[in-house]
Amino acid sequence: MPARRSATRPAYTEAVIRRLANANNVTVVVSSNDVFAEHITRLSGDDVAFDAVENTIVALQRAGILSRTQAVRLQARYLRESRP
Repeated sequence: MPARRSATRPAYTEAVIRRLANANNVTVVVSSNDVFAEHITRLSGDDVAFDAVENTIVALQRAGILSRTQAVRLQARYLRESRP
């Protein structure tokens, strides 16, 4: 049943993430460590690029709004919904 729900409301989790960030005044701030990690990942042959919503999830975790487990589950749900 969850697949049917996500197929009918593909932007639901994205809206939840954005509302959570707005309610807690959380914004995405890219640190020098983020840039460094991106370069290391790219140089190792992995091309991992988070979109704005995934970066917001990371910001929510860094702000202490989400636990690591909650952030991973929310990202997985977002990715399932955003797949074609």
